[in-house]
Amino acid sequence: MLIELFKLELLHRQASDRPPTQILAILRAASGAPALECPTETANPSIATKTPLLPDPFEFLSGAHVASKEDWTCRRNEISQLFQQYELGVKPGPSQNLQSDFYHYQNGTGGNLTLTASNGDQAISWTATIVYPNSPKHTGPYPALIALDLLTVPVPDGVAVITFFVSEFAQQDNTTSRGKGLFYELYPDTSPEAAGALIAWSWGLSRIMDVLTNSSDTGIDPTRVGVVGCSRWGKGSLVAGAFDERIALTIVQESGSGGAACWRLSDVENVSVNGADTVQTAHEIVTENVWFSTEFEVFASEVDGTQRLPFDHHMLAGLVAPRGLLVIDNLGYEWLSPWSSYGCMTVARQIYKALGDQQAMGYTEAANHTHCQFPVEDQGAELDAFVGKYLLGEQSQTDVFRTEANFTFDIAMWIDWEAPDLS
Repeated sequence: MLIELFKLELLHRQASDRPPTQILAILRAASGAPALECPTETANPSIATKTPLLPDPFEFLSGAHVASKEDWTCRRNEISQLFQQYELGVKPGPSQNLQSDFYHYQNGTGGNLTLTASNGDQAISWTATIVYPNSPKHTGPYPALIALDLLTVPVPDGVAVITFFVSEFAQQDNTTSRGKGLFYELYPDTSPEAAGALIAWSWGLSRIMDVLTNSSDTGIDPTRVGVVGCSRWGKGSLVAGAFDERIALTIVQESGSGGAACWRLSDVENVSVNGADTVQTAHEIVTENVWFSTEFEVFASEVDGTQRLPFDHHMLAGLVAPRGLLVIDNLGYEWLSPWSSYGCMTVARQIYKALGDQQAMGYTEAANHTHCQFPVEDQGAELDAFVGKYLLGEQSQTDVFRTEANFTFDIAMWIDWEAPDLS
């Protein structure tokens, strides 16, 4: 049965020729920011001065400091807008029309969810697969993990798996993939703020969440949904969790630079820690693929250019807070920036600590193993704990933050701010 979910006015607009304050206003509307008493005038970010330190997530662009959870909500909106303007591209609001059709498999094991989104005469359709838990002791509505393209962790007992084929939604073969895929058929946009593949995937996942929220046909509980991806899809899972607050658990597996690693720290690790050009950096990423916006290339192509950004990826992880976040890393691949990821997430956990739920964020960095081949014996218990707590409603212990490496990270060398107590 075809179900019409809603009709909304298109929020996405061209912003390339507008001054920064107007761009931020457009981004605020597109991101669906909560109707709070946030400052109406947003200061322009300072991007002229380079600093190797990781920026303060608790200081507004205006210079004011976050002093409450309400302040953090406003600052979170500001950070979201900055990431969209300078790194990821704009995430549009919902399409004018969204419809869905769920085809149940005859054997009762799941079904195919087909979505059709349209703006005026322009329409796209895509299909996600849903597989229910293979256990008679579990009945729906089920919690679910949305896997980007493929699932690389064990299927948790009692949890459905939704596979979202993101590579057809926004292609990412190489730098010639820019603007190719279903998303760009619906949102043809060549402005500097045009969406990179990661934010395009995030938009598609949000439409799946719209369907799960507004229709019971799928048999999925929309309040218990997580997202998971590995490598480039790990970058995508972090962006998806950061930009949709309905995601209860974000699992980021072996994502490296552009994911759990901080741009600034990866540059340092590439030269100082390894002594050779063996770590993926922003400069390399923009010559490899189209995960990020064209605007980001300005910073990535300049020597130490990412030091001009008014954010780094500790703040992207902070957009997930205080919801569940588990970062799974692998020491066996220097290319994945293991020291940068550990240090970046060490700083990101300060945001969770400030919000009074440090245990909602976990980090586990295991010894060498094949890329994206999950070591159950080493990290399985930690995965089970987070899935149990955030998707199955169990009383799990999620206070995990560890690396099996012999390196250390001196947080005092990389930040000049302290996390406030907002709890």
